[in-house]
Amino acid sequence: MRRTLIETEGVKSAEGRYYSPGLRAGDWMVLSGQVPLGEDGKTVSTDAATQWRQCLDNIKALLESAGASMDDVVMCNVFVTDMRHYLNHQEIRREYFSEPYPISTAIGGISLAREEWLIEIEAWAHVGD
Repeated sequence: MRRTLIETEGVKSAEGRYYSPGLRAGDWMVLSGQVPLGEDGKTVSTDAATQWRQCLDNIKALLESAGASMDDVVMCNVFVTDMRHYLNHQEIRREYFSEPYPISTAIGGISLAREEWLIEIEAWAHVGD
């Protein structure tokens, strides 16, 4: 099966990192964990809610760059440094997704690649029939 790179100007893999922001394989789009980096490559805020929204904005931008939408997401996994960031802000999902909501797993109490990152979100989208 052929794989196609998914990236946008504002959402790319970090220089020198050997991963793709997203790949399309057949009817599936799989997005790497998106972190709270803005288009300038800097962390947007130390506020958990703002970081949630940036991660989801990055997912949305990647999907749209490949002709998909947030409605195509079937799985969205959330990694948080503290479960309070998940429990206190999971309603943000309603701003980006509609029912039936994507399935999800939340993993808390972990270290992310940068100390200031509180949240990372990965997604799988089905774009076939």
